Amino acid sequence: MESLIFASRWLQAPLYLGLIVAQGVYVYKFLVELIHLVADASSMTETQIMLIVLGLIDVVMIANLLIMVVVGGYETFVSKIDSLNSHEDRPEWLSHVNAGVLKTKLSLALISISSIHLLKTFISASNLGSPGNPLTEQGVMWQVVIHCTFLLSALVMAWTDKLMQSKH
Repeated sequence: MESLIFASRWLQAPLYLGLIVAQGVYVYKFLVELIHLVADASSMTETQIMLIVLGLIDVVMIANLLIMVVVGGYETFVSKIDSLNSHEDRPEWLSHVNAGVLKTKLSLALISISSIHLLKTFISASNLGSPGNPLTEQGVMWQVVIHCTFLLSALVMAWTDKLMQSKH
């Protein structure tokens, strides 16, 4: 029974492979947006360029989040990646990754992604209420509330992690 339970961790491997496919979709989205930016830059306003660049940064940050989840999650919950031990490009954070560290890194990545979305919203807020702009005051308020919730959650998780480490 114990062997079966322990072996069940391999059921997560296809999930990590699926996230790699999702990252491929983000690479495609990044390239499409980059081509759009380069092709149409001369006819765009500075605000339009800034919004597209923020979108590109958002895609990169989500891709970084995916890498942390795939590599860190696989290493933590499925199997050690022994071939990386001597690899020159081995990420430094991988040597001390555990569920707590991974959780903290993920929450910080989510806060960063939320910050980018919020910045895009604030830039677009100058058109608030204009025809064709789906942005509303209530929508902006909810984005700020959600961002603050991410911040508070990260602080509580870090504080809890610190308490747990001090007990050991």
